Amino acid sequence: MENKYDLTEFEQGLQELGITLEQTQMNAFLKYYELLVEWNSFMNLTAITEFKEVCIKHFLDSLSLIKVMDCHQNLTLIDIGTGAGFPGIPLKIAFPELKITLLDSLGKRVKFLNEVINQLGLKDIEAIHGRAEDYAMPKALPSLREKFDVCVSRAVANLATLSEYCLPYVKVGGNFISYKSEKIAEEKQLAEKAISLLGGEIASQNEFMLPSSDIYRNLFIIKKTKQTPKKYPRKAGLPAKEPLA
Repeated sequence: MENKYDLTEFEQGLQELGITLEQTQMNAFLKYYELLVEWNSFMNLTAITEFKEVCIKHFLDSLSLIKVMDCHQNLTLIDIGTGAGFPGIPLKIAFPELKITLLDSLGKRVKFLNEVINQLGLKDIEAIHGRAEDYAMPKALPSLREKFDVCVSRAVANLATLSEYCLPYVKVGGNFISYKSEKIAEEKQLAEKAISLLGGEIASQNEFMLPSSDIYRNLFIIKKTKQTPKKYPRKAGLPAKEPLA
């Protein structure tokens, strides 16, 4: 399968991140790419479809989490607003020890995610259809509130809104890690009160360029220091319309 593709940039990027993949894992990435392009032909999954770009902007970007945490651990991780499976599926392929839950609000995308999981034979990973606000409610069935060691999201939203979506899922002592594509000094300042209200505190941020590219990235780490008050998250739609401030 690999002969069809030029893996130079991907392999170089993996090396820069300090990640070594077995051939079966590399084949899983290639199969994932082919499923992404196939399904993207009849539903909107990504605007990025060229192989090299997918490798850098989706695969390596997802795997850059290794810069801020040891991914070779038996941790529970939830990916909020996963879309076409980023960063959750690349993390599962590269770091099979992780137990991963993918959450997305669009049923068609969840159908695609389940197809990828089945075709790649991935274990200890599930895709769930629903809004971020719903499964974090204390009385949700099933409630995923404060069940995870780590929550990640590449979703596009301001940090205050993302924190209200994500921090309720994190156990006390765990982390919410936000993938950002811009310098967010002002956004960080505006989000500090919201993060504190939700039981978190800003731990650190890691700025870097994506391997094999001139693309800026910022991994923003928020530590869960106490339980999220039961009134958060607010009902569906409110965190985006009226961010906590």
